[in-house]
Amino acid sequence: MDNREPDKAPASGAPHPDLFALAVELRRLNGELNRLVHAFAAGQDLHPTDVQALAAILDSATPLTPSLLRQRLGLTSGAVSACVDRLERAGHVKRVRESADRRVVHLHYVPGAQVKAKRHFAPLAEAADRARRRFDDDELAVVLRFLNTLNEELAETRSGART
Repeated sequence: MDNREPDKAPASGAPHPDLFALAVELRRLNGELNRLVHAFAAGQDLHPTDVQALAAILDSATPLTPSLLRQRLGLTSGAVSACVDRLERAGHVKRVRESADRRVVHLHYVPGAQVKAKRHFAPLAEAADRARRRFDDDELAVVLRFLNTLNEELAETRSGART
């Protein structure tokens, strides 16, 4: 029986074996997600970054401005402007001026365009649902907590909060 604490690296200083296995699985998942994203982008005459922008707009709890989108994606102002222009021309997003301050522009995902994305990403949703059904509620809570914590840690590295 291994008496080490689960979050401690082996005495040799090598990474914990679970960390390596996790990294492998995360890379595999990233590859599968990239495959789907690139196929959707190609089918819509978009760049994969444009699909990342769509996801950021869709997932945001509040409407995004181009400036917030730039921060989320780590792009320059010019790159975000070009991205939003492509998405608007393709009918995926619309710019809406804030009524209180006409200088503020919010980006909204056009509901009809979401149908195209839902259809393309349906295999991902179905696979996620099949995988989800293999876990009980407590296990899923741990998975979600882990993913949320990992995303928070990565966000800190992006913002420069960690050294």
